[in-house]
Amino acid sequence: MTGATVITGAAGAIGGAIASRLRAAGGRLALLDADARALRQAADELGGASGAVLTVTCDVGSGHEITAAIDQVVRAFGAPSGLVTAAGIDRGGHASELAAADFEDVIRVNLSGTFLACQACLRPMIEARAGSIVCISSPLAFASTPGSGAYAASKAGVSALVRSLAIDHAADGIRVNAVLPGPTESELMWAKVPPDRRPELRRTVAAEVPLGRMAEPDEVAAAATWLLSEDSSYVTGAQLACDGGVLAKASVSV
Repeated sequence: MTGATVITGAAGAIGGAIASRLRAAGGRLALLDADARALRQAADELGGASGAVLTVTCDVGSGHEITAAIDQVVRAFGAPSGLVTAAGIDRGGHASELAAADFEDVIRVNLSGTFLACQACLRPMIEARAGSIVCISSPLAFASTPGSGAYAASKAGVSALVRSLAIDHAADGIRVNAVLPGPTESELMWAKVPPDRRPELRRTVAAEVPLGRMAEPDEVAAAATWLLSEDSSYVTGAQLACDGGVLAKASVSV
């Protein structure tokens, strides 16, 4: 494919790792994120001055902003060859305590933002009759943990959306898949944890993972870039768990 790969949440750990892998392979990139400063830094690290990296600051939950961003990408690079929807937020808390506004914000960014990015990229991809979309979902789409209601609901929606889009657009030459990262070293993972508590919690989380450790962002990026590539040319509608065995493990030992 000759166009650029669009990455939402490109200034985050997973989005940034995917961008690094693709750029190292010579790919052209369109990096989207709501954090303008972090986005500029990410682009600089990738050699943004080369003309192969476009940055667009936008809110993925805004249909107007994401449409304008993809229009800019198309003008610069033509129809996107790929899309990775890595933008995401979390607002933890039990349903009885979670503010409705927080729930709605998670759905707006994680689920609606994924839909809007896919919709905006699908239009030029359909015309080009080619494209690969990878949405970042989560094992929480299928198995929840305490206080994860908003995030789990958003990711269950993402996984369902991936299945639907894969069927809807198979005849257009477009593949749509999901990667489900397990516990991964990232800003989102530790956003609400005080620095002095992180080592203990890291050990606790790692002990729950069959492989005995958390993932590095580049490990998730390896799965995502494989799904983007022609090496996975017969894979669509898949939910690829990159979770150290979390989903394979029974919740209760007997």
